[in-house]
Amino acid sequence: MDFLDVLHNRRSIRAFSDKPVAQEIIDGLLLEALESPSSSNTQPYKLAVATGDTCKKLGQQLLSKYQKSSKIQRQPLPLKVVSAITSGALPDGDYKPILGKYPPEFQKRRLATGIGLYDVLGIERGDKKARDDQMAKNFTFFGAPVAIFFFIHPGMTFTAMVDAGIFMQSLMLAATNKGLGTCPQGALGIWRSPIDKHFNIPKGYKLLCGLALGYPADAKVNSYRPDKLALNDLLIPVK
Repeated sequence: MDFLDVLHNRRSIRAFSDKPVAQEIIDGLLLEALESPSSSNTQPYKLAVATGDTCKKLGQQLLSKYQKSSKIQRQPLPLKVVSAITSGALPDGDYKPILGKYPPEFQKRRLATGIGLYDVLGIERGDKKARDDQMAKNFTFFGAPVAIFFFIHPGMTFTAMVDAGIFMQSLMLAATNKGLGTCPQGALGIWRSPIDKHFNIPKGYKLLCGLALGYPADAKVNSYRPDKLALNDLLIPVK
């Protein structure tokens, strides 16, 4: 595929087919992504790749955490505190909070993206159940047969996050080039304990985020493409 076609065709896929991705294809994509630059070639990241039964079990465990957490949020404050302590649903990711308070400029873009997505899905703004059901799909990777979890070494401080982001973009573009879809997911950094049950994570490495990978389903949601910045909003003017 032409590079510009790859760049423009990549988008966040939120509905995947159940067609499995062959291991040799996954390995090939990762090898291509390893061509990514990193600070002094330190490559301060490791990946946990879940496929098959491992992917399904992880999805159900993460979904259970989310469902318990959502139920707690709807309880009165005194009961909420007790439930949060006893339910095992408290976030145990390495970076907290995953989503803090958005500055007004970015909150405006966030809301516009959410409204656009729900409009494509036909979800009314006041339909809390439908919105909650859509959010829950994050934790089963939107039906993707592959879930990839990114871990970074905190000894490299902020450069590890930059390097992991570059690697992730390379992986997403490589996948697009092969006819696959991806969805980078910050939500997959909320709970780490289910991942630790399935993988021997090297000591010291911190969970950053996740990525769903698979073949896109023929679903309307996959047509959604949010607006990008205009150049005037991107560029800092000269004094």
